Amino acid sequence: MCCPQDSLAPGRQIGCLAGVPMPAVLPMPINPSVLTWARQESGYPVARVADRLHVKHERVAEWEQGARPPTLRQVEELARFFHRPLSIFFQPSPPSVPVLAAEYRRLPGVTPGQESPELRLAIRRMSGRRESMRQLLEELGEEVPAFSLSAHLSETPVAVAARLRAALRVELAAQLAWPSEWPAWAAWRAAVEALGVLVFQFPKVTLDEARGLSLLRFPLPVAGVNSKESPEPRSFTLIHEVVHLMLAAGRDEVPAARESRTGDAWAAVERFAEETASHTLVPEAALAKAIHTGGFPRNGWDTGDVRGLAKRFRISPLAMATRLRASGYFDWAFYRAWKQGWDAHVASLPPKGGGFAHPIAQTISRAGRPYTQVVLEALAANRITPVNAARYLDLKFEHFDRLKEALQSKPGSGGDNE
Repeated sequence: MCCPQDSLAPGRQIGCLAGVPMPAVLPMPINPSVLTWARQESGYPVARVADRLHVKHERVAEWEQGARPPTLRQVEELARFFHRPLSIFFQPSPPSVPVLAAEYRRLPGVTPGQESPELRLAIRRMSGRRESMRQLLEELGEEVPAFSLSAHLSETPVAVAARLRAALRVELAAQLAWPSEWPAWAAWRAAVEALGVLVFQFPKVTLDEARGLSLLRFPLPVAGVNSKESPEPRSFTLIHEVVHLMLAAGRDEVPAARESRTGDAWAAVERFAEETASHTLVPEAALAKAIHTGGFPRNGWDTGDVRGLAKRFRISPLAMATRLRASGYFDWAFYRAWKQGWDAHVASLPPKGGGFAHPIAQTISRAGRPYTQVVLEALAANRITPVNAARYLDLKFEHFDRLKEALQSKPGSGGDNE
């Protein structure tokens, strides 16, 4: 517990280390090698750390060389910036941790070890939540759900999609009746979670770096979706990641650190996941019926045609274009031209406002209902303390009563939309 500061004279501030009051300006004898490790492991260059702490770049270099220790206040700020416990900087040596790329699938355009600080933090948090979920289920005496689906690249996307769609148990009539994109996203997410997959959303990562990712660890694999994604594409991104999990379960895919395929070979894996996801979301017979009854194409498969058809299935126009290409309604040349026009249209749109998500909605959106529910069950069973529960959910304990109420609401009713 941190020490009180009420009795301090104006202008005096203190920090606390192991409950002992310490002057904030006192130099702290940290381990320089741990500081260097923490910065590099978090993905930050020296310049960005210096800018955050409002010091010269040379000062950070002095800290890491051991030539001049930072003050306690600066160490506290470093701990917040790197999302590390304060005590880690006083350990005798840097901790030994596996590389992040040993967990997540290969991501287009992302070189293992060169992930942005934001992506590295997102992966660490999702991996940590997965491990917490596993431990809490064990503490509660509950069985860890098994993910039993697998796929092979030797199969056709249509066959894998049929198997996945059947396992998800999403009825076509229900899909066509969804009133908007949010209930659609909530329904697909709940269906995937029922397969034994943890579905998390991660913030602050640019869409250019990662729209989605998956952690190839079993049991309790993770499918992560970027919360910057609009609701329509989230469903496609989620199912796309599930296909990668199926390939990993079938031993046709490995984490990025061990992935050796390059160029066309890897592009074929991505294309397989894309086509399988599109067939899962829109079965062949349903697509043919919608095209016939809707009189498509009305204008040579222009943007309006594709958007109109996509809206029926509550998916994005780009996902529908991928689906049409997969069934031969588009050839590759037409698809590339259409996609180029669509990308230009999206780029011309004004940026969306960030908005404000209530902490409860943000927690359920990012952590998912299964994980959140297990944390609350562990708290009710006295397996964890309120402090730990708040840390697991990244939510102040004062919100927990309303969090319990929100979990009782139907997914997609607005309580878990970020």
